[in-house]
Amino acid sequence: MAPITRRNFLQLSVTAAAAVNIAPSEFTSAIVSANNSKIGIYVDLDSNGVDSTFERISKLGFSSCELYTDRYESDMIEPLKAAMKKYNMEVLALFTLGPGPTTWDFYQGQENIGLVCREYREARVQAIMQLSDLAKACGIKMVETHVGYIPENPNDPNYSETIEALKRIVSYCAKSGQIFLYHAGQESPTTALRAIRDVGFENQGIGMDTANLIMYDRGHPFHALDVYGKYVKIVSCKDGVYPVDPRNLGREVQIGQGKVDFPSLIRKLKGTGYKGPVIIEREGAAEGQWEKDVCQSREFLEKLIN
Repeated sequence: MAPITRRNFLQLSVTAAAAVNIAPSEFTSAIVSANNSKIGIYVDLDSNGVDSTFERISKLGFSSCELYTDRYESDMIEPLKAAMKKYNMEVLALFTLGPGPTTWDFYQGQENIGLVCREYREARVQAIMQLSDLAKACGIKMVETHVGYIPENPNDPNYSETIEALKRIVSYCAKSGQIFLYHAGQESPTTALRAIRDVGFENQGIGMDTANLIMYDRGHPFHALDVYGKYVKIVSCKDGVYPVDPRNLGREVQIGQGKVDFPSLIRKLKGTGYKGPVIIEREGAAEGQWEKDVCQSREFLEKLIN
């Protein structure tokens, strides 16, 4: 989830039909995972391009990242490959929302975020498929999006429509040996688990934004691990507080100042045997504060992890 100021928002020789029969371990082993002690960063593609983006985070000492981009056409292939090589940058996943408006609240957001949105659904399906093509060309093993406020009622017609859209995307990613990630938060953990099972393919996972469940008042990440912990493929460390205004989401805050309880969460992740990437996601920083917040977050998390 991002604030309104942002985003105004290996190859496996399998067929889509066969992907459902592939063991999860085969897809898991395809991920280029970060070393447990190496913390990555979530970053937006800036207006000057991927080289400038990677230069910025490389100077902060990061060598792995998840990249958000609204540019996923084929002309991005060579710049992205060149920047990855130049900065020795491991791109863990590519993230996009696709075209159309997104409103980060409890009202308009119900209608226009993600694949739940009927008006922009097909355009977003196509955008994520293009993102998958870009990821394949650059050797990136995961693609991610916000699916949106998945209906909690499985009898809602829009629930089945969203599931069908997801099946198209997930099967497309399977052809390239990629894992499709739900950037969880708008839906409850039970709803996310239901969607994963109803889509049915093995190459699905959760991109666990640790603050979103709190900011959307959908629970707590510590307890969510009991529901869909085995599907978590990347942990985006972000902190937040619960909403106090029924129209607007809870606020993002600096890691360690919110309701996530990172010491307990990290212990529980270790207890589950999680060995995937851990990245910092800081979106609501004040002007000129982002770099300082990110470095403080890394120091805070390194102490807990190591």
